[in-house]
Amino acid sequence: MSTDGVDRRASGEAGHRPALMLTVATVGFAVNFWAWALLSPLGPRFKDLLSLSASQQALLVAVPVIVGSLGRIPVGALTDRFGGRVMFPLVSAATIVPVLFIGVAGQGSLTALLVGGFFLGIGGTAFAVGVPFVGAWFPPERRGLAIGVFGAGMGGTAISALTTVKLVKADGAATPFLLTAAGLAVYTVVAWFTLRDAPGRTVPTQPLAARLAATAKLPIAWQACILYAVAFGGYVAFSVYLPAYLQTAYVLEQADAANRMAGFVVLAVLMRPVGGWLSDRIGPLPVLVAVFAVVAVCATIQALTLALMPVGTIAFLTMAAALGAGSGAVFALVAQVAPADKVGSVTGLVGAAGGLGGFVPPLVMGLIYGRLGSYGLGLALLAVVSLLTVLLTVTVVRATARPRAAQPLTP
Repeated sequence: MSTDGVDRRASGEAGHRPALMLTVATVGFAVNFWAWALLSPLGPRFKDLLSLSASQQALLVAVPVIVGSLGRIPVGALTDRFGGRVMFPLVSAATIVPVLFIGVAGQGSLTALLVGGFFLGIGGTAFAVGVPFVGAWFPPERRGLAIGVFGAGMGGTAISALTTVKLVKADGAATPFLLTAAGLAVYTVVAWFTLRDAPGRTVPTQPLAARLAATAKLPIAWQACILYAVAFGGYVAFSVYLPAYLQTAYVLEQADAANRMAGFVVLAVLMRPVGGWLSDRIGPLPVLVAVFAVVAVCATIQALTLALMPVGTIAFLTMAAALGAGSGAVFALVAQVAPADKVGSVTGLVGAAGGLGGFVPPLVMGLIYGRLGSYGLGLALLAVVSLLTVLLTVTVVRATARPRAAQPLTP
């Protein structure tokens, strides 16, 4: 066989490998997020089964989300050190344990569910593994789209929302957990034999604590935290609170409100890669400015509580598209501006901010409605926050990104 033929084959394999790595990572993200979101759809069932108070139900649903969000900080730093080839199978395998525990033995008491939910949060840290792993496989001019495609794996939460309750009713309380554990086990094996870290990956040499401290000193880390807390946090908040808002403000049936929320989630998920793609073409900063300006306009319109059809529907779907695109653009910015050996650490910090950012708006909206009997002021506050985020982007964030943009692009 000629060396020419070997070289061509090797070149072809190398050309297909980034796409394969992106595909496997995105599937892993979706499967882990599917597991991470298992308790939320079952909250009302556990409330009735265990006679939980409203606050206990809220705590049960919140525990895996909080742990998964905060856990991204150390997991992102560990990914910088050990790479996604090790961390993806490790996170997936570790998530199997709490999934099986809850499914088989952990549904009899609130304490068991809280313990299981705490460790279920491990699945939520997969996001901090995938962003640096995927980003390292693509050149700078294609990273926005690649990371946006990976981010669409957050649709795993929709899989859980659409299937968990139906599976429990049809086949028993353990069924969704056993199926998810099987999916995680299959993915762990596939990931171990398939995933490879990108050639030339920058491996940090500092200890974990020192790297986390250094990350905390990076201006882009905290700036991106704010951007992502508004963009992804807004998506999370609406995906959680939109059904209650629609039922209260527009007197919709529960099923109708849930279906409209599903449409919001799907559109946001689909727009995340678009935000990354646009960031590759025109830069993440113009995309982010446009996104937050659109959110401000739509929130202002909806603060008036106009008719749901068509004005309210258009406003919410436009916000969904903007928030999804903004989530993709934030990590296109991180991939461009963060130091190569700290992308995982920055991703972990920013991902934590996004997850936690989703808790504040529902609390504010509920409090305002309880005091005033209207959601208008809450939506007006969202508009103000979005405008302030536009101002932050065109001033402080632009000043931080400009020195990096002036440097030559390297893979």
